[in-house]
Amino acid sequence: MEIVKNRVKELREQKGLSQEELGQKLEVSRWTIIRIEQERYAPSVQLALKLVRVFGLSRVEDLFWLEENDLGQEDGGVEQ
Repeated sequence: MEIVKNRVKELREQKGLSQEELGQKLEVSRWTIIRIEQERYAPSVQLALKLVRVFGLSRVEDLFWLEENDLGQEDGGVEQ
C-alpha cells in the first residue's frame, strides 16, 4: 500500500501560516489541512496544485510523493 507523504506542515510553518489561515487561502476547512498534514488524506489534484502555488513551488512532486508502507504486501500485510 502506498501512502501520500508531504511537506505541507513544514512549508506552512516556514511561511508563518496557521492551519486556519492556510485553509482560508485554499477555501477548505482547517480540518482538511490537519488531515493532509497527518498524511491521512490525499488531496485532489486541484487542491494539490493550489498548495503548490501557495508555497511557490514549481512541481507537485516538490510537495507530495508516494511512499511504500512496510505492510505493503498485496494480501493486506498478512503473512501466509
